[in-house]
Amino acid sequence: MSAPLYNRQILMLAVENAQYPPLTGAHLHGVLRSSICGSQISMDVDLDAEGQICDLGMAVQACALGQASASLFARHAKGRGHDDISAARDQLLAWLRGEHAAPLWPDFAQLAAVKDYPARHSAVMLPFDVAVMVLDGAAV
Repeated sequence: MSAPLYNRQILMLAVENAQYPPLTGAHLHGVLRSSICGSQISMDVDLDAEGQICDLGMAVQACALGQASASLFARHAKGRGHDDISAARDQLLAWLRGEHAAPLWPDFAQLAAVKDYPARHSAVMLPFDVAVMVLDGAAV
């Protein structure tokens, strides 16, 4: 294990979640809990006419890594649709497993230390998993 798991950068990202409070009257809503670690994210999403995220809010109950991941997700989610987020989720999982060189999602390299902690991967994946679940509902 080459880097400390919880560092100043992770903690600063975790605090950033306050910038994405739950949305009142959002068009889409979903809640997902990790069965592995118990982390939970409630996500509210509004889409534009092209099916791209135009507004996003969250309630995050997770460890600092899950909170940091949620912040990075929210920071770069606007303007993205289901296919883009689904592809990023799949690629991020491959990156965490060591099957891909770099994460597709912007700024995600800041969480590189988590690769050495597979028990934390589900918390890091949670914002992407709930977003895909929410956007799947919009496609129905």
